[in-house]
Amino acid sequence: MNVSRKLLAGFFVASGINHFVSPRFYRAIVPPSLQHDAKRLVEVSGVAEVLGGVGVLLPRTRRLSGASLIALLVAVFPANLYMASAHERFKRVPRWALFARLPLQPLMIWWAWRATRD
Repeated sequence: MNVSRKLLAGFFVASGINHFVSPRFYRAIVPPSLQHDAKRLVEVSGVAEVLGGVGVLLPRTRRLSGASLIALLVAVFPANLYMASAHERFKRVPRWALFARLPLQPLMIWWAWRATRD
């Protein structure tokens, strides 16, 4: 099995599980306009990451899982923008890291697309 695919799957499964291990962190990065639904959004995105990661490993669901992970990455991008723009609320994360995450998102999208094409 493709190493890149295994790494992608592991990344998303671990990240999804982390939504339930450290939900407070994830709720804090939900933009203010969506805070009223932060708990549910964190839970749904956590489940989506786990399912997408597992689906990447299965030939029958690989492409759909890749497309779903790409959609998820696009959907959560506003949280990354919010963190960078409200950096004073996230003092534990270095400011440079908050901004460095922004260009990483398109790279993650490319990785998910590339790893799920065959």
